[in-house]
Amino acid sequence: MTKQIMVGTVPVGGGAPVSIQSMCNTRTDDVRATVEQIRRLCAAGCQIIRVAVPDMAAARAVGAIKEQIDIPLVVDIHFDYKLALEAVAAGADKVRINPGNIGGEDRVKAVADACRRRGIPIRIGVNGGSLEKSLLAKYGGVCPEAMVESAFGHIRLLNQFDFDDICVSLKSSSVPMTMQAYQLMRQRSDYPLHIGVTEAGTVRMGTLKSAVGIGGLLALGVGDTMRVSLSADPIEEVYAARDILKAAGVRKDGPELVSCPTCGRTRIDLIGLAAQVEQRLKQVEKPITVAVMGCVVNGPGEASAADCGIAGGQGEGLLFRKGEIIKKVPQEQLVDELFALIDTL
Repeated sequence: MTKQIMVGTVPVGGGAPVSIQSMCNTRTDDVRATVEQIRRLCAAGCQIIRVAVPDMAAARAVGAIKEQIDIPLVVDIHFDYKLALEAVAAGADKVRINPGNIGGEDRVKAVADACRRRGIPIRIGVNGGSLEKSLLAKYGGVCPEAMVESAFGHIRLLNQFDFDDICVSLKSSSVPMTMQAYQLMRQRSDYPLHIGVTEAGTVRMGTLKSAVGIGGLLALGVGDTMRVSLSADPIEEVYAARDILKAAGVRKDGPELVSCPTCGRTRIDLIGLAAQVEQRLKQVEKPITVAVMGCVVNGPGEASAADCGIAGGQGEGLLFRKGEIIKKVPQEQLVDELFALIDTL
């Protein structure tokens, strides 16, 4: 088991549930837009939010943002230690920084001291695309061993100043390399791990790569908090993260949709039905399994493990619960009848 850190009120590591993170794509100094986006993400299931802090205006906005949100706020810092100090003073709950990239030891000490005083953890974020030149030369390029060595180099810098409230990420755009790096880090340390595949891509491919990389690690028992990185509205990251957690068997809260593939027996728009049900289930929080089946002959039996479901036929369908048929329903009423049944569960 990994050590535990506290990001605001959210525990990370030490057996705590795997938490979902995302990152705002608004300008951080636009407080109103940033707060609005955070509230949307929070409603979708985001538990920790990160904002970019590229300049002092962004750092000074942290306090105003914090006053208006209900989830922990992480600040993303690159190179300028003064931005970290300002954001910490403004009330950030966690700092994402690489100590080796912010200058001399006096600067590292200043950030470590500021975070220690306020009980704020630091995430060391190693990225395969920006490894130190010395490590690239040593290993002949990017590899899991180089990424892990980079992480330990940053850890030593913080440990030098009596700071060990640390979380680590080792991200690459390569799924196999990402998975190998995280597994290697888990073998060599007990720091909590923030897992993800960086620069994963658009919603379709990015979700697939994240499902394989993040989901594979979770299935192996590796990972304490996660972000799905997508070139999309950040809310899609949260939806994908929730689905990955459920698919990996890590999280049981909220509904799960099962639906059969189409075949020559299908006499309804199964794809459209499944899409409608999936969309409406985003507003449901009950830990239930809902089935959408394309055949009235086999559907209820094949989906008998589901809490409820529908099976379509020619012009009509069946509404069922735990494999038992409740009634026949006209095709155009199937989805509404299903959700009326869900309301009673």
